[in-house]
Amino acid sequence: MSVQDYLDKHTLSRKIEDAVNAAVRAKTPDPVLFISNHMRKAVPSVITKVKARQILDSRGIPTVEVDLYTNKGMFRASAPSGAPSGMYEAIELRDGYKSRYLGNGVSKAVRNINEKISEAIVGMDPILQNQIDQSMIDLDKTEKKGELGANAILAVSIAACRAGAAEKEVPLYKHIAELSGRGSNVLPVPAFTLISGGKHAGNNLAIQEIMILPVGAQRFEEAMQMGSETYHHLKAVIAEKYGAHGCNVGEDGGLAPDITRQYNAIFHSFKYSIINFVFSTFCSFKEGLDLVMEAIGRTGYIDKVKIALDIAATDFCIGSKYDLDIKSPRRPGQNFKSGEDMIEIYKELCRDYPVVSIEDPFDKEDWEQVKKFSALGICQVVGDELLMSNPKRIERAIQENACNALVLKVNQLGTVTEAIEVVKTAKDANWGVVISQRSGETDDSFLADLSVGLATGQIKSGAPCRGERLAKYNQLIRIEEEIGDEARYVGDHWRHS
Repeated sequence: MSVQDYLDKHTLSRKIEDAVNAAVRAKTPDPVLFISNHMRKAVPSVITKVKARQILDSRGIPTVEVDLYTNKGMFRASAPSGAPSGMYEAIELRDGYKSRYLGNGVSKAVRNINEKISEAIVGMDPILQNQIDQSMIDLDKTEKKGELGANAILAVSIAACRAGAAEKEVPLYKHIAELSGRGSNVLPVPAFTLISGGKHAGNNLAIQEIMILPVGAQRFEEAMQMGSETYHHLKAVIAEKYGAHGCNVGEDGGLAPDITRQYNAIFHSFKYSIINFVFSTFCSFKEGLDLVMEAIGRTGYIDKVKIALDIAATDFCIGSKYDLDIKSPRRPGQNFKSGEDMIEIYKELCRDYPVVSIEDPFDKEDWEQVKKFSALGICQVVGDELLMSNPKRIERAIQENACNALVLKVNQLGTVTEAIEVVKTAKDANWGVVISQRSGETDDSFLADLSVGLATGQIKSGAPCRGERLAKYNQLIRIEEEIGDEARYVGDHWRHS
């Protein structure tokens, strides 16, 4: 074939002429680079290769990482992971071989990507997120993605989303906004974990998290400053009261003082240990909040910061009762609370402290109590284990007025498309939406772009420390800077952005 025949076959003469004319019109100082970029844009982008591997998350447990290639480059994503909480969420595929990573390896999920998913999506347009996600769902053929693994599917879905943004030459958050039909200039209020307990820490605190919401900030960057300063003041407060060992941290970076032991020491002289136990229980539950309030007071942000609680009550529910001292090693007996008792405790907390949001106040199947509490209208009532991001559970909660906010954990669903759909369902019901981390995180910052793209108004990514947590918060700082004067920090409108 002659050169001319080759040019004619591929219409290269016309394409080169168009590129040169475009360079002339643009008066570019570097015509070769301009023409190269112009020609690249003229080639429709498709997925050319997908490569997966096993990496470790922030807990030292394996998870899935994916490199997805198009003619625009390579796009990487990894799947977050948490403690499986029930039958209603998508299934992470683990190897189960006790001789490797105690059964937690993900080589099966990696192999499914490299051998099955790759074959199904190579050649697809990365802009078509819904089609890519649906092709993986169809390939899996199970309701909870148990064949290929939700961890495998999600990592590919996120990587494809990044590739789609690159193909459109827009930021990731804007691409997500266009996929969802929502605005992309809204920066969320961060829920910073200050004190960790429950299954996330080795202390005696039954509840999982005490968080602060810097609703009085004017910009996200200012909210970060408030969170960081309060965290470090709290660290000083704890060191003064409990010593340096009280500044150990939980899985998501929250400080983890052993509050109950402090009170047991104070009241050890009581004649009857059961009186000591009950009294220390009541005090220790509030002591964490008092520590946070003292730290907020030292910052001077007392009127600009609210408090949120993640109770994670399923973890200390026994039958229909709640044992707030389930983690206390030297308790003389059980101190159960009924659902009605818990409601009274929450009412008191909301009265005595600036508590504006309570997550999972009851067991995940205790629908009656959560409905009673939500009906009081005293704070945002957030469903995490109650809902598990499951569309059917969300629809039931909407119909029964069981809560008024959703915790969205993308790995409980498995694809970006499904995440967009459940956020729409929640917002249509006038719910709040909290984009949430998992206990097992990586340095992937996707959640930050997702929170802006879906205009959720709230994000919880742990404490303002630890790299895998700050990856999300720091990305939000960059996004705010990139949007510029059009950026809007939701502040006091955090519930309905």
